Amino acid sequence: METVNSETVAINQTDQAMHLPRRVTLVIEARWVIPVIPEGSLLEHHSIVCDGANILDILPIDIARQRYQPLQTVSLSEHVVIPGLINLHTHAAMSLMRGLADDLPLMPWLQQHIWPVEQKFVSERFVRDGSLLACAEMLSGGVTCFNDMYFFPQGTAEAATQAGMRANLGLVVMDFASAYANDADDYLQKGLDARDNWRNNPLLSSSLAPHAPYTISDQTFAKVITYAEQISVGIHTHLHETEDELRQSVEQFGLRPLQRLLNLGLLGPNFVAAHCVHLIPEEMSMLAEHGCHVAHCPTSNLKLASGIAPVARLLEENIGVGLGTDGAASNNRMDMFSEMRMAALLAKGISGNASAVPAHQALAMATINAARAMCLDNKVGSIEVGKLADLAAVRIADPETLPCFDPVSHLVYVAGREHVSHTWVNGELRYQKLNGQDGVYANIEPAELKDITTSWQSRLNPYK
Repeated sequence: METVNSETVAINQTDQAMHLPRRVTLVIEARWVIPVIPEGSLLEHHSIVCDGANILDILPIDIARQRYQPLQTVSLSEHVVIPGLINLHTHAAMSLMRGLADDLPLMPWLQQHIWPVEQKFVSERFVRDGSLLACAEMLSGGVTCFNDMYFFPQGTAEAATQAGMRANLGLVVMDFASAYANDADDYLQKGLDARDNWRNNPLLSSSLAPHAPYTISDQTFAKVITYAEQISVGIHTHLHETEDELRQSVEQFGLRPLQRLLNLGLLGPNFVAAHCVHLIPEEMSMLAEHGCHVAHCPTSNLKLASGIAPVARLLEENIGVGLGTDGAASNNRMDMFSEMRMAALLAKGISGNASAVPAHQALAMATINAARAMCLDNKVGSIEVGKLADLAAVRIADPETLPCFDPVSHLVYVAGREHVSHTWVNGELRYQKLNGQDGVYANIEPAELKDITTSWQSRLNPYK
């Protein structure tokens, strides 16, 4: 947590002695505040008081005006303020491949289209440019943090730093060569070297990201476990995404992938498994017993015809389930509002239970659950005193959003990313959309994004 400097402390102590309002950097006055914790809570006409990067207080607007003297006040009389959304599984740089190969199942999509393009074009510049494009899309949709997994993570680190976003960067590991590395040891060394470059950046953290059981040998998994323990980072991988993956695992190893990972010792509270579409009850119990987390990517799973994860059952087992978009190449949006709505509706349809994944739970999956999966829940994921001021404001005033009887329900079933008006990270405004105007980024110029998309599309276009 950031601390207030000594000069500010001295000024505040003098003010308090004179019974003057305390000086702070920012006060956000909102029609509604949804803290997420405590569960189901909704605050009306409340202020969020921020001092530097941290949330100092949450209290009614009229009382806040008496107690605090902010450098800036943002009045949001038609808005709901929520914790910044967290994208628990994505490949940010793949935004440059949006729509490149649609309407295909996973393995043909990967083997015949995505992997050949990556082999030919992916570089640190590609990753930096694609990740910046993704950061812009996510910030405009209220996303303040993402859990990434891709080659050349230094490029993603540079983009996230420029955008002012929080990111957990997965250090990809595979057993076969790519444009990034030659073998597992090369992947590990390059990833660890990159991590050294951003270790002191408070916005960035790391995990080891073995791609998937079908691209990783037992020996490489053993190295991943060793390194993860030595440097105290989590493990992020794809798991049980398709039925073909399960069949291949049984043919090659005599075991389904999750059982294989259990036998190798990978499962634990630091383990995030993306997708988990095809699980039997015994496997859900394995995940629950070991405190694992699941990154549910409903739109990507549907688009690639991989299936529908049994989310209602996972939640019944008390498994931590967060939401992710996957990459823009397989979604084709990095839109967490769409994922919340899709997750809630699919859970109801599959389970036959209309109360499965209610709105407040869908919001928790996009905030505090994802923060817990990345071990960041002591910093972000909810609006609580002492946590970092990663926040998003959603305007509920346009005809398509009215009337509003329940703001939590509205966020999941009515509002979309187009209604996001402000996004803050560490108490700093990173994106703002004023009424009737285009969004403005603090550190990203529209001309740069246009240059990125124009340049890379001309190189990647398969139809030219």
